[in-house]
Amino acid sequence: MALEITQYLLAAQSPDAKIRNEAETALGQFREQNLPGFLLSLSVELSSDGKPTESRRLAGIVLKNSLDAKEAVTKGNLVQQWVAIDISFKSQIKNSLLNTLGSSVREASHTAAQVVAKIASIEVPKKEWPELVGLLLSNMTQPDTPVLLKQATLEALGYICEEISDEDLVQEEVNAVLTAVIQGMNVSEQNSDVRLAATRALYNALDFARTNFGNEMERNYIMKVICDAALANEIEIRKAAFECLVSIASTYYEILEPYMQKIFELTSNAVKADEEAVALQALEFWSSICDEELDIQDNELPESGNSNPPHSQFIQKALSTLVPMLLETLLKQDEDQDQEDGIWNLAMAGGTCLGLVAKVVGDLVVPRVMPFVEANISMSDWRSREAATFAFGSILDGPSMEKLLPMVNAGLDFMLNAMKDENSHVKDTTAWTLSRIFELMHLPASGFSVVTPSNFQRILVVLLEGLKDAPHIAEKVCGAIYFLALGYEDAGSTSSLMTPFLPDIFSTLIATAERTDSSDSKLRSSAYEALNQVVRCSNLPETSQIIYRLLPAIMSKLEQTINLQIVSSDDREKQGDLQASLCGVFQVIIQKLSSADDTKPIILQAADQIMVLFLNVFACRSSTVHEEAMLAIGALAYATGPDFEKYMQEFYKVLEMGLQNFEEYQVCAISVGVVGDICRALDGKILPYCDGIMTHLLKDLSSSELDRSVKPPIFSCFGDIALAIGEHFEKYVTYAVPMMQGASELCARIDTNDEDMVDYGNQLRRSIFEAYSGILQGFKNAKAELMLPHAPHLLQDESVTKAAVAVLGDLADALGSNLKMMIKDSAFCTELLGECLVSGDDQLKETATWTQGMIGRAFSVCG
Repeated sequence: MALEITQYLLAAQSPDAKIRNEAETALGQFREQNLPGFLLSLSVELSSDGKPTESRRLAGIVLKNSLDAKEAVTKGNLVQQWVAIDISFKSQIKNSLLNTLGSSVREASHTAAQVVAKIASIEVPKKEWPELVGLLLSNMTQPDTPVLLKQATLEALGYICEEISDEDLVQEEVNAVLTAVIQGMNVSEQNSDVRLAATRALYNALDFARTNFGNEMERNYIMKVICDAALANEIEIRKAAFECLVSIASTYYEILEPYMQKIFELTSNAVKADEEAVALQALEFWSSICDEELDIQDNELPESGNSNPPHSQFIQKALSTLVPMLLETLLKQDEDQDQEDGIWNLAMAGGTCLGLVAKVVGDLVVPRVMPFVEANISMSDWRSREAATFAFGSILDGPSMEKLLPMVNAGLDFMLNAMKDENSHVKDTTAWTLSRIFELMHLPASGFSVVTPSNFQRILVVLLEGLKDAPHIAEKVCGAIYFLALGYEDAGSTSSLMTPFLPDIFSTLIATAERTDSSDSKLRSSAYEALNQVVRCSNLPETSQIIYRLLPAIMSKLEQTINLQIVSSDDREKQGDLQASLCGVFQVIIQKLSSADDTKPIILQAADQIMVLFLNVFACRSSTVHEEAMLAIGALAYATGPDFEKYMQEFYKVLEMGLQNFEEYQVCAISVGVVGDICRALDGKILPYCDGIMTHLLKDLSSSELDRSVKPPIFSCFGDIALAIGEHFEKYVTYAVPMMQGASELCARIDTNDEDMVDYGNQLRRSIFEAYSGILQGFKNAKAELMLPHAPHLLQDESVTKAAVAVLGDLADALGSNLKMMIKDSAFCTELLGECLVSGDDQLKETATWTQGMIGRAFSVCG
């Protein structure tokens, strides 16, 4: 039975901490001691119109949070708790919630709709609440149904469709839901709140309507109702209708042809004259069409002899009217758009859509846009200059290099001059456009580049000067420097144009990172990312001494952060951000200097000091710092090799913390990766630490709290450890291999319709094979027979071809003649090898050839 909990719910919201804590404790005890009674009491509180709004609100929140959570493990536990409740209690709770849909208090009925959907998400897939849809639909069909009940019912239907799969309802139910929703959307519906709820419900129900969209008469009616709603008097209904059209663009692209003229008219009028919230959705429709056509272009290879385009070419057909509409939006900038992070307005949406159009139609966009650029780029009005620059930058990805290069070469000098424009918006967009130019059109290795020996110095002078401009401009200039450096990544041993300017680039970027006039850490991060890229892409023989001089400067800066006086949480956050950035710089410098024998001694000489600094930053509680420091230590281990042993006693304490950090799972994942780095560096010298490491790794695999993404790297790590310690891995086989076999069996049960799970399964299989490969290689000279019982299990798995072929070779190498009968009886192995030997993938073919050789050698040995 339900208990009176009003006073506790009100007290739990008291400003008095003592009263609040006592109430929260009482509610927590009630929940622990009698969960069914607790949930029933909450549902009764929510349904009682005589109760205070405050207690009903909290009851609804607690009830909803008792059924759902963002974190997957917690959500699974909550679902299991609900499933275990006696059916009589569940029926009372559900009936109470359905009654609350008719509450005169809007907040209560809205919350009830959400909670009904949460329960439906658990029960409808199991066919445990078969009467739900019928009960809700009866609210819509009964004469004189109160408006508030209609509204809440439509919300509930929409939320249910959002929560469940389209496979959970039979077509008859789908038809009935769509009928009710479309009826609520109709212009004949007098109440705008009902019409809005219906339109939002349709948005969530569209995935269920594939059969209905396949019927021309039903489709025509649905589209008419949506288009009518897009002309409603109420802004929220118009916005919701356009959201439906956006969803239809991606879900039912193939049936849109008959409606495109009407939709263009609606979207065009909305963009030109409607409120921004509606206009943004109208633009989003065209961005979604672009996304669909790009996706089709990328994934559908034209059949030989078939000259038909792969899609309906809606963008190309609309180009003459669509592009002018988009260009017009670029002139609708906000005064403060550059200063505010994450702002989204009509001009930005229009530019984004224009960029997608350029990707879809390629060269055809250029003559549509360049007249606008040329007409506006020198206008006295800053809006015109900024819009022209934005348009120019937006079309750089899509058209051919041949079409763009002359245009960009002609305009580059103008862009460099525009970095001195009197208006900050123009400079901001110019810096972004220069960044795009260097990203897309500075490819020296391929023979295409707008950057030449004659203009390089001018470009660099402008960029370094731009770093001193307002923070939001300087941040985009950092991006331009990043891509300018990236162009030289594949230049090989050829001299880089950047080399003579490296000291100036380093000092200016460091000065930029230290600016105090930026309100957040974004500029600092961008400056250090640019610095990292310059180091990474520099020509080492020419620049080793310059990078060598950078090393003590970064060491000094990291040391300063350790000694910072921390008096507030802001100080601690700034310290963490700065330490993370500096550790990132260290990682890049270590990798760069240790990549050549001539420069590796520089790192070896400084390794002791560097390692002391790294160990000190772990005192900071920021997970980002721990991630970056771990990655840098991995790089140092690779660089120092066996000499890393002297740091292990101190570092092991930190490594243990990382391997046990379930909550910040990225730290755990990187720590696992560093174990692999250390194994490769130390080989057998890692042995004294292996008991502890393997204990933590096995606990990680068994944990339901740890994010699943960490588990594949752990299996790969088994292989690294086995390779390092060889026959000493024997004592871990009885623990590790059953885990690997269990994970393989999990892979076999994965739902092939769930793309995320399929990807995860492939990662698991690949890592399991890497583990087996490492173990087999580790045992091959001494104890190969230990793996003989596990060979059949390996040969049954037909996934992740490359890893499978490699491990097949390792099996042959390790087990020799013992493998002959198994392979002889495995048609899969023979077919797999045959297919891989004729593969178009050179790496796969090479692996298969090696494996064939190993098998041939094993067979010849046994005569």
